[in-house]
Amino acid sequence: MSLMVIPAIDLRRGCCVRLVQGQSHRETVYSREPVKVAESFAAAGAERLHVVDLDGAFSGFPGNLEVIRSIAKTVAMPLEVGGGIRDLETIEQVLAAGAAYAILGTAACENPELVEAACRLYPGRIIVGIDAREGRVAVRGWVDDTEMDALDLAGRMVELGVEEIIFTDIARDGMLTGPNISALQKMTAAGAKIIASGGVASLEDIRAIGELTALGVIGVIIGKALYSGRFTLEAAIEAAKAAGHSSR
Repeated sequence: MSLMVIPAIDLRRGCCVRLVQGQSHRETVYSREPVKVAESFAAAGAERLHVVDLDGAFSGFPGNLEVIRSIAKTVAMPLEVGGGIRDLETIEQVLAAGAAYAILGTAACENPELVEAACRLYPGRIIVGIDAREGRVAVRGWVDDTEMDALDLAGRMVELGVEEIIFTDIARDGMLTGPNISALQKMTAAGAKIIASGGVASLEDIRAIGELTALGVIGVIIGKALYSGRFTLEAAIEAAKAAGHSSR
């Protein structure tokens, strides 16, 4: 199986933006038409789209449901949506808006009962996002650090029924400094399918992550590298396929 390349759309006030290391004051607006951005990713061959409601991540309430609904209606590829999803009602709203998967981040750390209930209600449709700074989990849009070990949390989530985990190394997110391969390898020990996020700057980075598919890394989320023109989505997908062939 080749690595799935998942382009990212981060939504803030209805626009497609990127933040550096999740910091709200370090924002670049890339497009005021996120639906068109999603269409371009679909045309390039993306198998899945990663959508983050940044307003939701900072406030705890969804702020871009209408945009998410429009994207889901326009493109055929499945959407994984995160940002401020901290109760069953919001999970239901996000899935009803057309998302194939709901991503729980802060809630996974602070409310494991919610994760368990959500996995029971929506089997296979709940993804947990684990965002780590030096191996420790950060929550609330990366504003608050905890003492929780990222791998320990991943193991607990698998026990609750979570099948996929998005692992983000915060120090590398939006920095184009390359992914943390050793941390990714460690995360696979939890037994979930892992999606890598943060730091991808080159096609070589994608090939390196692609070498981990045998361990259970199934995808890589790419944001800033695409928006800043480091490479095209088509080239990224080709690199992922090549890595998949060479790792067999």
